[in-house]
Amino acid sequence: MDTYSLLREIADSWVLLAMFTFFLGVIVWAFRPGSRRVHEDTASIPFRNEDHPGSSETEELQS
Repeated sequence: MDTYSLLREIADSWVLLAMFTFFLGVIVWAFRPGSRRVHEDTASIPFRNEDHPGSSETEELQS
């Protein structure tokens, strides 16, 4: 068996299995029970330090 065929067999079976296991691990890690607070905190980053919506001053500056 030449090297190419051996590497092709390994890539077709074991690497696919490893990638699928990694994918499932990422999904389980993202949806773990304690991650809700982390995801909510990360989702609110763009809205931090925003005490009030835009005022008329900012609207005048944009015009």
